Amino acid sequence: MQIEDTTTTPKTVLVTGASSGIGAAVAARLIGEGHHVIAGARRLDRLHALAEHTAAAAAESGGSLHPVRLDVTDRAQVEEFVALARERTGRIDVLVGNAGVMPLSRLDSLLVDEWDRMIDVNIRGLLHGIAAALPHFTAQGAGHFVTIASIGAHQVVPTSAVYSGTKYAAWAITEGLRQECDPTIRVTTISPGVVTSELADSITESGAAEAMRTYRAHAIPPTAIAAAVSYALAQPSDVDVNEIIVRPARRG
Repeated sequence: MQIEDTTTTPKTVLVTGASSGIGAAVAARLIGEGHHVIAGARRLDRLHALAEHTAAAAAESGGSLHPVRLDVTDRAQVEEFVALARERTGRIDVLVGNAGVMPLSRLDSLLVDEWDRMIDVNIRGLLHGIAAALPHFTAQGAGHFVTIASIGAHQVVPTSAVYSGTKYAAWAITEGLRQECDPTIRVTTISPGVVTSELADSITESGAAEAMRTYRAHAIPPTAIAAAVSYALAQPSDVDVNEIIVRPARRG
């Protein structure tokens, strides 16, 4: 059997949460490699700025970026996001489920609205993407899901109970998807450690915010996670990179 060489083929890649941090870094990296990125996020102005920032790289590589306003908690919007990508290029090859929020807090702070927001974005948002993209991947006999989980899926610390719970759910959902999918559909979970991003800006509990400032003393740049995504996508079609954990070298 001849294995398809997918390492240099331009792909249509959907990236959620692409307006900053890991999502923006992933989009920029893939555009520079010649891929066509459909970038989704709530902050459309940030996406247009990203398009301008990557314009030169896109012109050189042949890649492109198309900004789309997207709230992953809205199932209809996610379905439209996927449909738009297919209409523009005739297929979709990769869905990078990156959108996430991280308002850490102790459980006894009872910040229930923040818990609900994490559940809605980190779990329901991921499921909406899978539900929208899976039928297309199945019909075309190929596709690649990449979920950006977290080191929080593998360890729990004080203030991370709900966040770690949502990221463990993201890991479990993606692992279940991998086991259920036809082998022509690849599935990858990438769990970043401490990364420079805006995620910590959403922490409203003072104690958790202070702990995070200390914890983030040795953060790695989001480009490190973008490189991991690029690696997974670049493998031959018979190679499925199931899981990658990327964290600062100075942290255990």
